[in-house]
Amino acid sequence: QHDPCVCLTDSIALQQTQTPKGSCLESVKIAIDTGYRHIDGAFVYYNEHEVGQAIREKIAEGRIKREDIFYCGKLWNTCHPPELVRPTLEKTLKILQLDYVDLYIIELPMAFKPGDAIYPTDENGKMIYHETDLCATWEAMEACKDAGLAKSIGVSNFNRRQLEMILNKPGLKHKPVSNQVECHPYFTQPKLLEFCRKHDIVIVGYSPLGTSRDETWVNVSSPPLLKDPVLNAIGKKYNKTSAQVALRFNIQRGVVVIPKSFNPQRIRENFQVNPYSARAWMLTVAWPLWRVTSQFLSVDNRLYPCQCEYIP
Repeated sequence: QHDPCVCLTDSIALQQTQTPKGSCLESVKIAIDTGYRHIDGAFVYYNEHEVGQAIREKIAEGRIKREDIFYCGKLWNTCHPPELVRPTLEKTLKILQLDYVDLYIIELPMAFKPGDAIYPTDENGKMIYHETDLCATWEAMEACKDAGLAKSIGVSNFNRRQLEMILNKPGLKHKPVSNQVECHPYFTQPKLLEFCRKHDIVIVGYSPLGTSRDETWVNVSSPPLLKDPVLNAIGKKYNKTSAQVALRFNIQRGVVVIPKSFNPQRIRENFQVNPYSARAWMLTVAWPLWRVTSQFLSVDNRLYPCQCEYIP
């Protein structure tokens, strides 16, 4: 079923993962003043209270109305059992002090052992997984939408087969409106992008400026995206930064980008891409830069998404 109320037309959003403690409030307020209306967050970012406060303050100032903001929240891996989905979303809403989220997504297809630990491990440090039917989790997500707690629902890091599992589910009421995956000039996702387009699923690209250099989940031997000579040459031609070129690359392909930043100058700079239109050859030049830069946890899990041809 298509959800006509969903609007992911804002091609650029602000992501608030791994921001320094206390910086998120000002970052979101600056972003809203700059023109951002799509804010990407999650319970496991531990800053949703700041995001909610920033939104409420800007509403109180008269700068925006609640309906102007598109907030995306996420269901974490330890909360996949159907009976935990709604309470988890309600907890998010309580932290945000908002009545609903605009988009609620399953953050990863793999389920971890339910409990207080975000990354539950055994005595040997191995991740403890939990067997949960993704379709049952999706039905609980549908119930949250029907209850008005989420205007729309989607997924993240799902491959083609996992998307098909949901799309082909008997009795499907609401299909995923979006799939949030890593996407940038070094990891362009052409097959997954084509598949999602066919099913009216919006690709939301995280790490659009490349990934951080965190050795726990990134191949640090891969070159930093923003130092790429091709991107910098294009930026010089159009008087843009390599970051702006990388963002525009995805936007012109129909991908919603969610760059992370808590630096005021970069927040504003990243937003200055929509009026910018590079020539078609920019896309042609950038295609050969394919490289996988991120590595996921839980490679040994049967639902690890990168086992499929259309990797996330």
